[in-house]
Amino acid sequence: MSKAYPKNYRLPAEFEPQEAVWLSWPHNKESCPKTFHRIQDKFGEIASSISRYERVRINAPMLSHMNIRLSIADNEGDLSQVDIYENLTNDVWCRDHGPIFIKHNETGQVAVTDWNFDSWGGKFPHDLDNQIPAKAAAALKMEHFTSEFTLEGGAIESNGKGLLLTTEAVLLNPNRNGGKARTKAEMEKELKAMLGVTDIVWFKQGIEGDDTDGHIDDLVRFIRDDAVICMVESKETDPNFKVLKQIREQLDDVRLPGGGKLEIIEIEMPNSIEMKDWRLSRLPASYANFLILNNAVMVPIFGQKKKDQFAEDIIAECFPGREVIPVTCKDLVTEGGALHCIAMTQPK
Repeated sequence: MSKAYPKNYRLPAEFEPQEAVWLSWPHNKESCPKTFHRIQDKFGEIASSISRYERVRINAPMLSHMNIRLSIADNEGDLSQVDIYENLTNDVWCRDHGPIFIKHNETGQVAVTDWNFDSWGGKFPHDLDNQIPAKAAAALKMEHFTSEFTLEGGAIESNGKGLLLTTEAVLLNPNRNGGKARTKAEMEKELKAMLGVTDIVWFKQGIEGDDTDGHIDDLVRFIRDDAVICMVESKETDPNFKVLKQIREQLDDVRLPGGGKLEIIEIEMPNSIEMKDWRLSRLPASYANFLILNNAVMVPIFGQKKKDQFAEDIIAECFPGREVIPVTCKDLVTEGGALHCIAMTQPK
């Protein structure tokens, strides 16, 4: 039996109108023993902020549902905007294990694409995480397309008009797909068939300390279909200097499907955050890990007053009419990600 691919769908951009944001609530203490309670508090703060702009859809065990509602209420969130599903997860990274939504070009109908999730090459338990897209599709009564290929939502960035950005270090990594590396041609064919993209730009690798092997959402993000924010590093001694310089230069050569050039807005990386006696000796902190909402943008900050403020100001200029909400992300990034990594956007 041949597999059914979506017909006439596309991968929307995150700056397009949204129906909801999905989160997977922290409930597994083993996944973050040092920061567990602080991260639960942080999720309460983040979910409350989102609820003021759009629906929040939360995966969580039944035992946590009451506490989640209390946490959102304590943070003055709008509980009428919160849906909680009894979906168990191994960890909190919903951008990567959650459903990747596509939208029909003519009807605007939204469907779920469900890829294999193997916890960035089998680094952590992921049996429950890998079930989330199918459960979300069932809860939403949405059409559901599956792929055997491994893909995480944080590994791809779409302008909504056919252009997709990604990294070789993730999608072509032999640690994905049960140790059977996909070729670039195989991967491109599947991305185009599943997500309706037409042009794919490959960058080589990501930033230091990134558990995922180098997700695009710490590097380059679309703010409009013809403009991106790109992270840069000015210290030549920093291990990210060469990587980000190469990406920045490559962006100059990117052409939009219509032939135009991208507008490129640079933001300086935060100063490196080192951790002693920890799984990550350097944390993958990046201002590119912002989360776009309907009338707001949540921006990760790292307790670096000058750099944080600069990033907030630039992002505010990039999204006129959207409120900028700074969120301290030191605990989140200790576990390996920030705002974009924990949230999956459901288009309207």
